[in-house]
Amino acid sequence: MSRPLTVMLVTAEASSGDALGAALARALKKRLGGNSTRFVGVGGAAMAREGIESPFDVGELSIVGMFEGLMAYPTVVKRVAETAALAAKEKPDIAVLIDSWGFTLRVAQRLRRQSPDLPLIKYVGPQVWATRPGRARTLAKTVDHLLAINTFDAPYFEAEGLATTFVGASTLALDLSGADPRRLREAIGATADEPILLVLPGSRPGEIERLARPFEDAVGRLVAERPALRVVVAAAATVADLVKAKVAAWKTPARIIEGEQLKYDAMKAATVALACSGTVTSELAMAGCPMVVAYRLSEIGYWVLRAVYRQRHITLFNIAAGETIAPEFIQHDCTGAKLAAALAERLDDPALRARQIAAQSAILEKMGRGGPDPAEVAADVVITLLEERGLLA
Repeated sequence: MSRPLTVMLVTAEASSGDALGAALARALKKRLGGNSTRFVGVGGAAMAREGIESPFDVGELSIVGMFEGLMAYPTVVKRVAETAALAAKEKPDIAVLIDSWGFTLRVAQRLRRQSPDLPLIKYVGPQVWATRPGRARTLAKTVDHLLAINTFDAPYFEAEGLATTFVGASTLALDLSGADPRRLREAIGATADEPILLVLPGSRPGEIERLARPFEDAVGRLVAERPALRVVVAAAATVADLVKAKVAAWKTPARIIEGEQLKYDAMKAATVALACSGTVTSELAMAGCPMVVAYRLSEIGYWVLRAVYRQRHITLFNIAAGETIAPEFIQHDCTGAKLAAALAERLDDPALRARQIAAQSAILEKMGRGGPDPAEVAADVVITLLEERGLLA
């Protein structure tokens, strides 16, 4: 009996990267046949549901900031070795390294030395248009193909000789037709006309720790002036316990919600959102929700990043537009007073909210909203590479 085709998928991101890996696994199963293809690798809960048993918890690798990265370096090295050992044991026919630049690059380099003929695909490239353009050359020397999620990625990598395919961001294919704002209002006991502030504090422990205090301050200021304002905090599964502990200490009442369905319901129901920078900002824009964006790094990490970062913005649709559509409050500007002022403007001005929603929608169109399913396009590339290597009949 012939050995089944083995696909290795690897990410160290327990949220967005895990979702990308799970979607790609589903697309490949549909195309290749679930019974004739094995999937192995490293991922989170979503990939586990597709049968990919991770040898360790990737949550410990969700790291932001230089200082945190240095502290976690021994763990990263250990997990890279374990991932390479898994590949040596399972002998995949192809490997896809998803997001998580620092971790997946090291894995790719180990796999290249270990199995020089193993086809390697990187799914989501480093943001060389923002910082460290030399990473494009590094990646081109390491992998065979890049699956890019941004329309403006390809030139940077193709200039270094790396074959690149634009697959699109999975967020831009997000189907929110099942999201129901009434369901959220019923869940929190809100009437149809009560304003709702949705708070999304991040999906990594460091983000929660650094943003909890300014977010609490902002919420307190807003509710003090607007007693009818309902506050809903969406807790990502990766940090749910930490979020609950932080919010429990707030003086201002807030309703915590968990799960994707209620999160999307809340995005549709919210009058305005306060969001930690990340994938969630694109999701909010897809839901038609105006937002204020915030982020904080460690002081050392911030000053290092400031020295090398080449963009004016950190929110992806702001970068794509080349202008400020959603206001951003970063590091020292991320204070309760400033966040509350920007949110108050939007709570009190329906016309301002409408203009922001329209601008967000327009730039999403330019970014590729409504295009093919990114997972299907990514699966096409994986299959083509397998065929080119003679690994598929």
